[in-house]
Amino acid sequence: MALISVIIPAYNSESTIQATLESVFNQTFSDFEVILINDGSTDRTVDILGQISDSRAKVFYYPNSGVAVSRNRGISHASGEFISFLDADDLWTPDKLEAQLQALITHPEAAVAYSWTDCIDEAGNFLYHGMHISPSGYVLGDLLLQNFLQNGSNPLIRKTALLEVGEFDPLLNPSEDLDMWLRLAAKYHFVAVPFPQNLYRITNNSMSSNIVKLEKAGLFLIKKAFDSAPKSLQNLKNQSISNHYKGLVWKTTDGSPKDKKVLLAIMYFMKYIINDPRPLKSLRGKFSLLLKIFRTGLGISV
Repeated sequence: MALISVIIPAYNSESTIQATLESVFNQTFSDFEVILINDGSTDRTVDILGQISDSRAKVFYYPNSGVAVSRNRGISHASGEFISFLDADDLWTPDKLEAQLQALITHPEAAVAYSWTDCIDEAGNFLYHGMHISPSGYVLGDLLLQNFLQNGSNPLIRKTALLEVGEFDPLLNPSEDLDMWLRLAAKYHFVAVPFPQNLYRITNNSMSSNIVKLEKAGLFLIKKAFDSAPKSLQNLKNQSISNHYKGLVWKTTDGSPKDKKVLLAIMYFMKYIINDPRPLKSLRGKFSLLLKIFRTGLGISV
């Protein structure tokens, strides 16, 4: 029985799944199993999975049901004491599992270890750094303000904690990741590994490119999270909404020029300002964001 179970949902991932698998099999820590959930792929993903020769890989085939259901199916097959999720288009640095496992061993009070994220393009080239912040301990307040884990391919989690808080909620797509991290943060401590070990791939067809859907799902999750949050954290709600819209401005102005929606970005910027409970703070950040929108409108690379 492996110590760590790595769960990879794969749907029509023929262009990226091989590189993703290589980033797992090249880990410096080797006592893991890979649970691959083929989520009803109709491209060459099935052929690629069928050619895996590493004995640590186990492939399961299901009808298409989405990433949340696939992760839940993966958990049901996992034998490891620790679980990490990896999307089929993301990558890990070779030391990711080793560093996060060591962090959890060093901090037995923590149930979740996470690292920093950097973003890459469709070809695997570096785009930009992620947040690179490191809250540790009781992080529910920090996480209500911003998703510093940033993606579903980041944390290493004690399986007992996952079983305690319940499954990923498929009805919260595309915010099921943050919902899970919030539920874990309400009960358990987190520990940070302050190095960029997750390479998150930005594509025009990725879930994060569906901005309007992200807006609605994010607002729904904010309401859900604060409905159950302690009274001492309720004062963070407006700032949480403001940060949500700030993130949407960045996402709206990323990508290729034909995908940039300047009017939508302006609308999100106004909602960011309106909901900001600290109007005299972060003026430099607001100006930088407004400049980014302006440059996008002019077709200047940002």
